[in-house]
Amino acid sequence: MTPREAIADLQRKMESSIIGQRGVIRQILVGLLANGHLLLEGLPGLAKTRAVKSLARNLDATMSRIQFTPDLLPSDITGTEVLYQEGGKNLFKFQQGPIFGNIILADEINRAPAKVQAALLEAMEERQITVAGTTHTMPDLFMVLATQNPIEQEGTYPLPEAQLDRFLMKVLIDYPDPESEMGVLQLVRSEESAGVQPGSHGQKQEDGRISADTILAARREITGIHVSDAVARYIVDLVNATRHPDKLGEQLGKWIQVGSSPRGGIGLDRAARTNAWFEGRDHVTPDDVRAMAHGVLRHRMMLSYDANADRVTSDHVIDTLIEAVAVPA
Repeated sequence: MTPREAIADLQRKMESSIIGQRGVIRQILVGLLANGHLLLEGLPGLAKTRAVKSLARNLDATMSRIQFTPDLLPSDITGTEVLYQEGGKNLFKFQQGPIFGNIILADEINRAPAKVQAALLEAMEERQITVAGTTHTMPDLFMVLATQNPIEQEGTYPLPEAQLDRFLMKVLIDYPDPESEMGVLQLVRSEESAGVQPGSHGQKQEDGRISADTILAARREITGIHVSDAVARYIVDLVNATRHPDKLGEQLGKWIQVGSSPRGGIGLDRAARTNAWFEGRDHVTPDDVRAMAHGVLRHRMMLSYDANADRVTSDHVIDTLIEAVAVPA
């Protein structure tokens, strides 16, 4: 089975478990293949956790779940040095924390204070952590999928901009349509008939799981996707437009207070190449860039007070930017 066939099979399995969220599943797989981390935002009950578990159970990989709470400590995530007695001598050995896995579910990440959230920064960006002066490397397949509730703000801590910037994409999860919700009811009933425990979502290890080597092979194929100078300029122009929106109109200038960092351009390039690979092309088109722009840029812009007062969303601002920025010839 080729990497493309394996990923298509993975997508089919996830879609059979997560009804009515095809776009979300596609973005999760884009993040996996683009070697990026994802922030999943949605109301309770929209299958954020289930989607991550569905991904992990179909991969030959280790999944760790970290439930973020206000009393969580950084060492609860990274691990710590533990004193052992061996041969009559006292020795310190490093005991790994849950961050040492392949698929990391950071559940309700905004419920922990900034000091704990910062413990993820080095692991997410540098793919390593340092404890007691010793550096420990993360596995080759390492992906953080963090969830948060957009409306329940009591007892939460906003994510620092430095951490938000380390997420490749922010994925918004909305309600399924009525037909999909009918499918959800049927799926849950079938799981209950099969004796699946409530809350487990049928998460048992699947046959024919995809190996980490297959994911890495797909990533190597994606690095070979061609990006023309015109498309690269289009990516740069889009990102640059978030920093100087007044050049595209007075209204955009009032909406955007702070624009995207260079990581936005890097992330948009990687995500667009991955989208082109999904579509079976060996080159990136402007449509690939536009398809990934919302997920990559929506959390990298700080909107102004005027935009918030007028209830203008980041997605609406990005739509306006896409209309205003021309594709270079």
